[in-house]
Amino acid sequence: MGINPVLDERSDTPIYRQLYDSIRSSILDGSIGLGDRLPPTRELAGQLGLNRATVSAAYELLEQDGLIRGHVGRGSFVADGPISFATSRPLEELFPLDDFRISAREVLADPAIATILQLGAPQGYGPLRDYLSSSGDVLITTGCQQALDLLQRVLAPAGSTVLVEDPTYPGLKNVFENAGVRLAPLGTAGARSTLAIVTPNFQNPTGRTMPIEERERLVREMRDRRTRLVELDIYSALRYRGEELPSLLELDGGANVIQIGSFSKIAFPGLRVGWVKAPRDVAMRLVEAKQWTDLHTDQLAQAILLRFAESGRLDAHRRRVVEHGASQLQAALSALDREMPYGTEFTRPDGGMNLWVRLPAPLDAAALLPEAQRMGVAYLPSRYFAVGEADPAAFRLSFGGLSPERIARGVTLLGEAFRRETPVAPREFATALV
Repeated sequence: MGINPVLDERSDTPIYRQLYDSIRSSILDGSIGLGDRLPPTRELAGQLGLNRATVSAAYELLEQDGLIRGHVGRGSFVADGPISFATSRPLEELFPLDDFRISAREVLADPAIATILQLGAPQGYGPLRDYLSSSGDVLITTGCQQALDLLQRVLAPAGSTVLVEDPTYPGLKNVFENAGVRLAPLGTAGARSTLAIVTPNFQNPTGRTMPIEERERLVREMRDRRTRLVELDIYSALRYRGEELPSLLELDGGANVIQIGSFSKIAFPGLRVGWVKAPRDVAMRLVEAKQWTDLHTDQLAQAILLRFAESGRLDAHRRRVVEHGASQLQAALSALDREMPYGTEFTRPDGGMNLWVRLPAPLDAAALLPEAQRMGVAYLPSRYFAVGEADPAAFRLSFGGLSPERIARGVTLLGEAFRRETPVAPREFATALV
């Protein structure tokens, strides 16, 4: 077995991520077979002329995805039929590829295609911005991750404090902490902050939905404190039950709230198209920062997604995703009810792709991960999400990328792994974690 990735040092994508993507593709297409042993990190680093830490970082991502398993003294092996609850992503089998091809052909046949393929404005593709908002204060970004990065550059310099939910989304943690920004749990007494960032709908990692009273109070409090409030609104379209609640942007009227959105959870995450809606003074500063970062987000991807949306294909796809998502969530909740050790607690989301599990004492989710991976199942322990002290018993279970059958099978295997470490029987009924 040979690993011969094409790595581009000039790319904006880090080398470790390029290596991860290459090995992952080889595993998924069968070029690297189930049970195959990967080269040791030192050996592969020597072959590719890389730092060993770079290879180790790529292997760690593969292990988080459940694609490989490390064995002390033996090396890393491709997992046998891995079931990964480690990544919050949509189910590829639901991608409407025929509709996407039609949308792409229609855009390519448009007489304006030469303009689309030309350099564009840093604000983004004009027709897509008009589709997303009539105010004009919309910036198209390369996914929500770039939106967070731009907000850090513009509004949260090194040494400042940003308030976030605890636990919180790892991508958010990485952006701000790597820039020297201090993160503090929302509600920290006396914290003077430049930004507060929350996910009101189906929060990642917990799946929690913020009640209307809490939304209204938060909007008022942040406005009174003159702290910009950022709303990560990337899961709201994935509601499976319950009544839709007004967004923070709607409650605020656009004076203080900055909203981040994305097509990644309801369409094609690989196209990397997101957006920021912000007050005009903030929007202009973000546009300037983006211009020096990458000039503009890929216009062809923007144009195809716009055509996909305007044609009605996006709405039809979203209805299928919501219907299937409800069955995925139910499969996860039913299996957790049935298989987890007595005393386990977990959230019961109304939508989204994630829920939060807390095992009974003295079980440690991080310590049990190697055993779960040995059985072909992966998840992310709480340390990846913690702002303060991590809860050793907790982990995120992301079900969006798996079929209901795979979800049930994965949770069954987790239950077997966990019950080996505790004498109590599986619980009969679920415990709500709020």
